Amino acid sequence: MADAGLSMPDNQSRPVASAVPLPPVFETLVVVGPGLIGSSVLRRAREFGGLARRVIAVDVSPEVRARVSELGIADEVMADAAEAAAQADCVMLCVPVGAMGPVAAQVLPAMRPGAILTEVGSTKVSVIEAITPYLRPDVPYVPAHPMAGTEFSGPDAGFATLFEKRWCLLTPLDNTPVEAVGAIRILWERCGARLREMTPAHHDRVCAIVSHLPHLLAFTICGTADDLADETRSEVLDFAASGFRDFTRIAASDPIMWRDIFLLNRDALLEMLARFMEDAQAMARAIRWGDEAYIVDRIERGRKIRKSLIENEQA
Repeated sequence: MADAGLSMPDNQSRPVASAVPLPPVFETLVVVGPGLIGSSVLRRAREFGGLARRVIAVDVSPEVRARVSELGIADEVMADAAEAAAQADCVMLCVPVGAMGPVAAQVLPAMRPGAILTEVGSTKVSVIEAITPYLRPDVPYVPAHPMAGTEFSGPDAGFATLFEKRWCLLTPLDNTPVEAVGAIRILWERCGARLREMTPAHHDRVCAIVSHLPHLLAFTICGTADDLADETRSEVLDFAASGFRDFTRIAASDPIMWRDIFLLNRDALLEMLARFMEDAQAMARAIRWGDEAYIVDRIERGRKIRKSLIENEQA
């Protein structure tokens, strides 16, 4: 699923499409759930090629299907995930993490032997556990998580350069065929992403601190502001500085998606929240007792992290 801590840049970089058309990774790619991530994959396939000769979008919502048709970002738009999966060389699930299991239960029985199942869930242990009961030995499954997103959702939110220079984390299972992992690697590389492989459990701990905890804090801070007395609350809204505005942008993210992420990555998230609360209490003590050295050290460490992100082209 999407990480809404990343905003759409004002001036999106537009990589130049290859002068020589690349052979497609797949003949037919089915994207189930053409929201921010799914519609960005569809746009990438449309505008730059090299992903699939034919792309099919699937959604249960008539309104979403109609909008995808209007946007012209898929060769075909369907309501029945199983019917679409039967035609696919690759099925990519771009639905909320809480829906991954039920949707996998629909598509896997219909998939052709050798076709690949992949998904873009923001949690991995829970998603893999939800999908595993429906797996087939003749259908490779390659879990993935593109670490890119904005606070917007729906088919209109996507753009073809969303994944440029962003990380896509792969968490293949022990028995996943190397060829299947390689095909998914190529797909995301052609989307412009950087690739890293790790275990599902490590993925969830990493994402808990870099994505899930920041969203939890943003939702909580905005809730605190909303609970203030009317007069103070009005001033908060009138005089919001850039720091608070950044929190409100993150807090504008899809509530159902983030509800599922929090609940399905609860162990790693609660571990990181506990560590954050200890650090916040330490900062409170430093402020209370005037420990200038501690305060400056924490600020300097934050500045170093920001500098590293900029140097790594992740800011």
